[in-house]
Amino acid sequence: QVQLVESGGGLVQAGGSLRLSCAASGSIFSTDVMNWYRQTPGKQRELVATVTSGGSTNYADPVKGRFTISRDNAKNTVYLQMNSLKPEDTAVYYCNVRRVILNINWWGKGTLVTVSS
Repeated sequence: QVQLVESGGGLVQAGGSLRLSCAASGSIFSTDVMNWYRQTPGKQRELVATVTSGGSTNYADPVKGRFTISRDNAKNTVYLQMNSLKPEDTAVYYCNVRRVILNINWWGKGTLVTVSS
């Protein structure tokens, strides 16, 4: 079993930066894929960024060039550095760990990011 706790959300002005963290407890495998998703009211949860065990990253088009995902396997932590924030980035951000070999997903409870114009 894996528990995920996000932190780092808050209120920031447009153009500002925030760094989200997701600390995982339990057994995290180095082969697990770690993701950040976000969701706004009335919309589906969308994938924002992915980092694989080998460090490969992938980003949704709206955040490319502004967000950076990284992971520290020794600390069982994944980060999302968000720069040049826009009001449309306002959402609840969720950490996700996917154990590919078992097709199991774990989710955090989310952290709210609000970007004011």
